[in-house]
Amino acid sequence: MSGVCSPAEFARRVPIRNYDEIRPWIDRIRRGEPQILTKDPVRRLVPTSGSTAARKLIPYTASMHQELNRATGPWIFDLYRRHPQALLGVSYWSISPVSSDTNESAEGSSVRIGFDDDAAYLGAFRKILINASMAVPQELRHITSIEDWQYVSALVLLRRGHLSLVSVWHPFFLSILLRVMWDNWEQLLFDISTGTCSVINRLPSFVAASIKSGPNSRRFEELRSISSPTVNRVWPNLRVVSCWADGHATGAAHQLAQSLGSVVLQPKGLIATEGIISIPFEGRHPLAIRSHYLEFEDDSGRLLLSSELQETHEYHVILTTGGGLCRYRLDDRIAVDGMLGRTPSIRFVGKSAQVSDRMGEKLSDGFVASVFSKLFEGVQIRPSFAMLAPDVDANGCRYTLYLSADASSEMCAKLDLLLSANPHYAYCRRLTQLCLPRLFRVSDDACTAYYQRLLPAGKRLGEVKPVGLSALDGWSDYLSGYYID
Repeated sequence: MSGVCSPAEFARRVPIRNYDEIRPWIDRIRRGEPQILTKDPVRRLVPTSGSTAARKLIPYTASMHQELNRATGPWIFDLYRRHPQALLGVSYWSISPVSSDTNESAEGSSVRIGFDDDAAYLGAFRKILINASMAVPQELRHITSIEDWQYVSALVLLRRGHLSLVSVWHPFFLSILLRVMWDNWEQLLFDISTGTCSVINRLPSFVAASIKSGPNSRRFEELRSISSPTVNRVWPNLRVVSCWADGHATGAAHQLAQSLGSVVLQPKGLIATEGIISIPFEGRHPLAIRSHYLEFEDDSGRLLLSSELQETHEYHVILTTGGGLCRYRLDDRIAVDGMLGRTPSIRFVGKSAQVSDRMGEKLSDGFVASVFSKLFEGVQIRPSFAMLAPDVDANGCRYTLYLSADASSEMCAKLDLLLSANPHYAYCRRLTQLCLPRLFRVSDDACTAYYQRLLPAGKRLGEVKPVGLSALDGWSDYLSGYYID
């Protein structure tokens, strides 16, 4: 922008916008109009979404990929510097099934929609490096049945005894896959020993060809000798699992880490489709200051640069990228948890735009995240699944906390007290518009049931992001368990 020579001038001349405000320009890019949000040609429009929000399309240009590379380069360097043995085997980068509306999304678009696979997010060069050591072929993304995709992914991974690195998004993603392996252990071993696949007849021919394998008696004997399968025994060369571990992924990450044995769980930084905010580096998560242009807003509305952030304080992220997003409100709330040199290290707290508002209570995901932090304070192991959602029955409207841990009525009273720190919620409780919240103890397969409810909306498994607050009601019809009196 001509005439802009300082951050203050940039902030004065360019308004902060959310996705709804830039959607008309995105539609023009999709129709093929050039130089709408950026002079660079838009190579891709990449879909992203929240758990209930409509799909958004994020523009990617050559400049955008350069910015991503400036962030991922130090992350990957630090990963292999700290864990050099992770270079010696094959890696698994999550490839989730295609959504059922992929073709529909691309229809009528002059710009390609989405990436061919998850590795392409990192750019062409890194995609080549990753695919060269990929444990699972990218063709698996075309399996539309979640059950078949899980089984085939488990089979292909079990064949690879020298797996050394796993990179997924949410820890549930890997936990579900491991559960499929343990539940189908004997059948998977049979397929390995015979070179077959029990679901091969349900797969597209080109997918079946990509996983074709002869009998592997050596790997079969290795696995059969394991009386009780664990991650360490199945993949003795596995060194690192990289995944989200902040915000509402904290409990699930802790549970996954417990099952990994000596394998290191590396918490990812704040990495979104819109851009990279922070990266793992030297055991912290510094801001990716060499990537995009970052601004931060505190609760008073004051705008700050990276150098002005203070430890223990929380902020909202505003992002400017080479893809054309200019002072874009990301709706992510972060907290500064330390410094790496002079660069703030941050953790993700929650989504500030995810809101449930049935009676005027205006509960946000970020607020609920802080409630959970206080609710589970002092608990040795945080529940792997914890979600607050509204419920309506003959007695009125209330909020239910679905959690994968035993709890007492005292926790219910504490939850109500913590939620009442939100004045809108407290007002609705005083007017009896909202009843006392209740607790629901979910079974171990809660994350699977959560995915199954949301996947019919046409999302990919990797797109469904477990949240601490859902605006949807009726979760007791989908999650197995019982109410806690």
